[in-house]
Amino acid sequence: MKEFEEFLGAQAPFDALGGDDLARLVARAEVEYFGAGATVVAQGVPLPHLWIVRTGALEVVEDGRVVDVLGPGDTFGAVWLLSGLAPPLLVRAQEESLCLRLPDPRGLLAHPERLRFTAGPVHARARLVLDTGLGRGEQSLGRLVRPVVWCAATDPVRDVAARIGAAGLSCALVRTGDKVGIVTDADFRRRVATGEIGPDAPVAALATVPALGIEATAGAAGALLRMVERGVHHLVVIDATGDAAGVLRAVDLAGAEVRDPLLVRSAIDEAGNLDELAAATRLLPAMLTELGAGGLPATQIGAIHAAVVDAAVRRTLRLQEHPTLDGLRHSWVLLGSLARREPLPLSDVDTALIWADGDTAVPADAVRAEARGVLRGLQHCGFTLCGNGANAHNPVFSRSRAEWVAAARGWQHDPTRENALLLSAMVADSRPLTEPELGGSLTAAIRSHTRTSQFLRALLDEALHWRPPIGFVRDFVVHHSGEHRGRLDLKPGGLTPIVSLARWIAIAAGDADGTTVERLRRGAALGLLTGDEADTLAGGFESIYHLLLQHETRALAAGGGPASTFIAPGELDTLTRRHLRETFRAVALVQARVDRTWLRRLPA
Repeated sequence: MKEFEEFLGAQAPFDALGGDDLARLVARAEVEYFGAGATVVAQGVPLPHLWIVRTGALEVVEDGRVVDVLGPGDTFGAVWLLSGLAPPLLVRAQEESLCLRLPDPRGLLAHPERLRFTAGPVHARARLVLDTGLGRGEQSLGRLVRPVVWCAATDPVRDVAARIGAAGLSCALVRTGDKVGIVTDADFRRRVATGEIGPDAPVAALATVPALGIEATAGAAGALLRMVERGVHHLVVIDATGDAAGVLRAVDLAGAEVRDPLLVRSAIDEAGNLDELAAATRLLPAMLTELGAGGLPATQIGAIHAAVVDAAVRRTLRLQEHPTLDGLRHSWVLLGSLARREPLPLSDVDTALIWADGDTAVPADAVRAEARGVLRGLQHCGFTLCGNGANAHNPVFSRSRAEWVAAARGWQHDPTRENALLLSAMVADSRPLTEPELGGSLTAAIRSHTRTSQFLRALLDEALHWRPPIGFVRDFVVHHSGEHRGRLDLKPGGLTPIVSLARWIAIAAGDADGTTVERLRRGAALGLLTGDEADTLAGGFESIYHLLLQHETRALAAGGGPASTFIAPGELDTLTRRHLRETFRAVALVQARVDRTWLRRLPA
């Protein structure tokens, strides 16, 4: 037994386990001998346990071809065990082999969070996570909240300031009828110290009503995202009964990696011209690097990144003059990964423009010229526009509401029209940044018009065109020439197959809101996916997104030239490569299932 404990404890994913947990695992382990050619894992049979090679070698066979060889210390079955899907692979002994068979460890260990099955996060349902403790982003807000200083709306400003100071806090909550407001030290500095509001005025004149709140069950990462999105430094923490349980301050989210997004957001909001805004946005790469180093989940980092970019685009709009645009009701709309709130550090800023229908003709050329000026401002701030033309000055992406709706109807009626599927997909991935009711007309077209089976089938074919690179022997399908020789592009090969299928689900369901993972969850709730399929795709998205985010931020931090979504498989550790290959196969299996049974999955 001691020998097996030392063996398991010497390698991932078990090398972070304590002695007691290793003993628990070994106590349930079974040793099995396989002669050369014997089947270890049958193809298409659910896998309730893990296999670890002790001696010898195992072949992984797909469609009659050996695609991998496992040696001593290698583990097989993590993705399939966690997802609940049956592996579409055969595993057999290449030579005489001894293997350890371990049951699902999630119910055996005191600290399953110390298992490291991948370099990125495993989905929450399977939560075999990487860290050796609670990540900063998962901290409970209950441990961070400050007590509340309450005051009435009619209390004088000077009295409230004295009570805040006596309590050693930085804010007070104000009861104003059926709503709760908040006054902060920043309000006193900005409005009382400047003489705008007198010290004897009722505090209601100074308060922000209603105060921005967050549920007590939310984690620190969720609270940080809310602060960055809204540009505030205080949140009222709401308990299960709907009452204020306390106040959370930005400084309570300790660490530079947590404060940095708020500092960047403040610098953006305070920029007085484009040069100052550009100086603020140059802080973005360092901010993303710090967030990653602080252990925040990749999807939370992406959401914070999107919120900061939102603020930068809004500030660019305010800092420029555009009289034609200001003379008509219009909405700036984000497209693509920024719209889904899951950008990578070097993602383009894709935009569209929609203006209200009116009785008078809109000078479209003048509108687009001013939109081009706004986009030049974004470029001045270091943002990259869409190289494929998804920009708000392009006539294809700047139209009146009626023109957008008519175009969407045409795409759905005849998906064979030029770019119909591409543009439908781009509209599905849209989020209004200004005038949300008007900008929401784009996705409303998806909800309000008939989605024919012909359109959905064509859109599914387009989504399934993106396939994971699973046709490799011992390694990945990589570029064989050019500047990316020997590298794998994880964006089209890893992220896009999952994002595209989730987008198809959003269109089929008539609800384009949310992130990729939220769309997958909604698909499972509607029967478009099974629960296991949704978990597999969500876990795959999160782990690949984590790898790409980590890869790009490291490249930016190193300053060794532009980062990209190309990764050299040889630079990944063995465990990550194997997990990535199994993830690709699991995603391909879900794609094949949806391809065969899509019609009967559609909601009535």
